[in-house]
Amino acid sequence: MHQEFLPPGIVILTGAGISKESGIDTFRDKDGLWSRVNLEEVATIEAWHRDKKKVLDFYNDTRRSFRAAHVEPNAAHRALARLEKEYQGEVVVVTQNIDPLHEMAGSRNIIHMHGRDGEVRCMSCQRVFESDADLTAQSICPNCNAVGELRPNIVWFGEMPMHMEEIYEALERCGLFLSIGTSGEVYPAAGFVLHVRRRQHRAHTVELNLEATGSQPLFHEHIYGPATEVVPAYVERVLANGWRQ
Repeated sequence: MHQEFLPPGIVILTGAGISKESGIDTFRDKDGLWSRVNLEEVATIEAWHRDKKKVLDFYNDTRRSFRAAHVEPNAAHRALARLEKEYQGEVVVVTQNIDPLHEMAGSRNIIHMHGRDGEVRCMSCQRVFESDADLTAQSICPNCNAVGELRPNIVWFGEMPMHMEEIYEALERCGLFLSIGTSGEVYPAAGFVLHVRRRQHRAHTVELNLEATGSQPLFHEHIYGPATEVVPAYVERVLANGWRQ
C-alpha cells in the first residue's frame, strides 16, 4: 500500500519573550514580575500551605488584570498558527507560558508544560477544572467536596513541569527544533536543545530571540530581533523553501 511521505516534525519551544510584545510581563527581566514580587511568597507549594489567602489573591488579581487588558496574540503567535496549518508534517508548540495566546491565534497542537491560566486543580483528588472564578481558602472542590484544596493549575517553583513524557516523545520525532523568546536558563526546558542534538538522527536547531542566550553554541542557527519580526519571516522561509541552509 502506498504510504504518503510526510516531512519531519517541528517542535517549537516558546517562552515569555513571545508574549511580551502582546503586553504580558516577563518574569526574569530587570523590570519583570519577579522584580516586584517575592516568588517565595506566592509561587511555591510551601507558600500556599503557609498563607493560602495571599497566594490565591495574587493569582486572582493577576488573572483579572490579564482579562481586563484584553491582551491579543501578536504576529509571532499568528505565524506559528499558520505554520501548523500549512506545514505538511507535525508541528508541536511546547510553551512555558500559562497564557492562552497560542490558542487564541489558532494553534491547536499545544503542550503547556507550566500549566494554564484559567485552570484549577484540587490537591485532594487531583482533578483539573476550567474556571475563571476567584479562589479562596474556603473554595470547595466540585468533584470531591474538599474545602480549601483548590489552587491554580500552574507549576510553581520546585514542582515538576507537566506532560514531560509527551514532550520528549515529540522531541524524538522532530527534525527541526525552534526556541523562541526563552532565556535557556530554566531546566528541563533548557535541556531540550541538547536532547535533540544528541539523538542518532539529530534535529536542526534554531534560536529566535531578542538577543543571544547562554545556550547559543547548541543551535545551528541564530536569528535575533523582536519576535513579531523574526518569527513570521522564519515561518515564511520554512513554508517556501524548508529550513536547511
